[in-house]
Amino acid sequence: MAKAPLTRQRLKTPRAAAVAGILFALLMGTALLLIRLSIPTDTSDTGAWLEGQGSLVSLALSLVPFAGIAFLWFMGVVRDRLGHQEDQLFSTVFFGSGLLYLGLQFVSAALAGGLLADVALNPGKLAANSTYTFGRQLMYQTSNIYALRMSGVFMITLATISLRTGIMPRWMAFGTYALALILLVSVSLSVWFTFIFPAWVLVISVYILIENLRHQSASTESGPETA
Repeated sequence: MAKAPLTRQRLKTPRAAAVAGILFALLMGTALLLIRLSIPTDTSDTGAWLEGQGSLVSLALSLVPFAGIAFLWFMGVVRDRLGHQEDQLFSTVFFGSGLLYLGLQFVSAALAGGLLADVALNPGKLAANSTYTFGRQLMYQTSNIYALRMSGVFMITLATISLRTGIMPRWMAFGTYALALILLVSVSLSVWFTFIFPAWVLVISVYILIENLRHQSASTESGPETA
């Protein structure tokens, strides 16, 4: 009687990780897409998008905190899935790089929100001074360089852990290494590079969900035979 709730919780943990990862990928991917469609790629623009596309950017920024909550849950249940196989060195880098990625994305979103608030208080005056130029450059540097690198470290760490524990296939781990290398060495400020990480989390989450469903199906089929 006492073992049943514990067994059910263990079966639900991987699915929770998958759902949280999928939710993060969808929310963050949507936010990044809205930002990409709203903000010009030329960082020397005059800031006209702040008034013309401000509502879309505000919608994108409102999705970022919820994506962050889902990502924290994703990290937590992935670590829980490792259990006693978790290595302290790699788990520290895994957890630290994930938090840094999330924090830098929050800083970038806060900077964008600050620009929107500033233009609302001083319409037509923001682009005339250095505040807009500094804020936009800082936003892009934070999101497209520093957060991008931290996401690459996160991917490398999880791929290394998976090779040691077998939580995902070897081909997926090596593919993760290749994508992470792109994020680490890329010098472009293109926002399209930021889609790699949410897309990767989506693939990993879908794999975890499928594997969990397979194990549950196998357990259900073997249950009556075992009994």
